[in-house]
Amino acid sequence: MVNSIKGVFISCDVPMAQFIAHLNNSLPASQKFIIRVLKLDTTCIFVKPHAEEMIRSAFINFRDQNSYAKAN
Repeated sequence: MVNSIKGVFISCDVPMAQFIAHLNNSLPASQKFIIRVLKLDTTCIFVKPHAEEMIRSAFINFRDQNSYAKAN
């Protein structure tokens, strides 16, 4: 019997993978979204479909908080 799970495959660099793992670990057990981290390559993560937009917005927020704009 084949079991299948619908999800989103994310391929990213190591710092981004660590950010996603931290985001996942900061949530309660019922809201965790990582289905599997590939053992072959830790930069490939399979997540639940509803988490894609949440990850994207959390990353944009993090990037905006850590951006530097040169003063005129």
